[in-house]
Amino acid sequence: MNGETLYSIGDLARRTGLTVKAIRFYADTGIVPPTDRTPAGYRRYGADAIARIELVRTRRELGLDLATIRKVMDREASLTDVAATHAEALDVQIRVLRQRRAVLTAVARRGSTPQELGLMHKLACLSEAERQCLVDDFLGAVFDGLHDHPAFAAVTRSLTPELPDDPQPEQIEAWVELAELSQNEEFRSTLHGMAQDLAADRATDDVTGLPRILAEAVRAQVTPALEAGVEPHSAEAEPIVTALVAHYARILGSPASHDPHAIYRRLAARLEQMNDPRRDRYLCLLAVINNWPAPGSLEPALTWTAQALRTRIPQR
Repeated sequence: MNGETLYSIGDLARRTGLTVKAIRFYADTGIVPPTDRTPAGYRRYGADAIARIELVRTRRELGLDLATIRKVMDREASLTDVAATHAEALDVQIRVLRQRRAVLTAVARRGSTPQELGLMHKLACLSEAERQCLVDDFLGAVFDGLHDHPAFAAVTRSLTPELPDDPQPEQIEAWVELAELSQNEEFRSTLHGMAQDLAADRATDDVTGLPRILAEAVRAQVTPALEAGVEPHSAEAEPIVTALVAHYARILGSPASHDPHAIYRRLAARLEQMNDPRRDRYLCLLAVINNWPAPGSLEPALTWTAQALRTRIPQR
């Protein structure tokens, strides 16, 4: 062999740290074939065999199977392509492991039952497509009949949770609770009714934006009154109620003076409908999952406004 130093299988084992059995297996499978044989049939290996073994060891540590390693060694497959494919597979495994870690951390923190653990794991490990399907089903039911509205796509995006690839335990918990909430038929029906009623209020404009418009108006007008301790039935509340009713009348395109008590009743009903703790909870969970600023609760302002309106409606 042109003076090349050859090693016995025992020598190769000592130089590489592998067992004789492992080297013999690699030789039998053709991954590290012997360089030569003695007249008695004993295998002998050259320096290239040591290099091949080191390559095999490295690739095995990266998780490549022996069949793939052999294709790479025999140049039947590009190492670059194999590495890229394997890296993608590892990305998926890492994502799953991170989600499992977050689930277990959340379980340990909240003391979940075995049943809750199973549900959390199932919901947390849904694929992105499966999560999107679950959310699409929920929002599709809520906005049934409004899918052709130009604002529909925007509002569904604003209400869609996007669990990150490396979620924190609190994001896993929030996603599980949101997923459970979205499957509540009563909650779905309530939101659907709200969407339909608001559509009737603003049929020719941004239907889906009306809750936000009303919420912003109530927050701006009522928060200072709450901080000042103004009672909803008091005279000090009168200008606030008048301003909100006028604002709502402009949304309806109907002057408040036309039938003020009808508008009072209608606005009170809308605000009471919006004042559902499950809706607030959904928005809070959504903020956690998407890492958005936590929304302030509108419950005190909505309750105050509805009471202020109701006290000014004559009893029939």
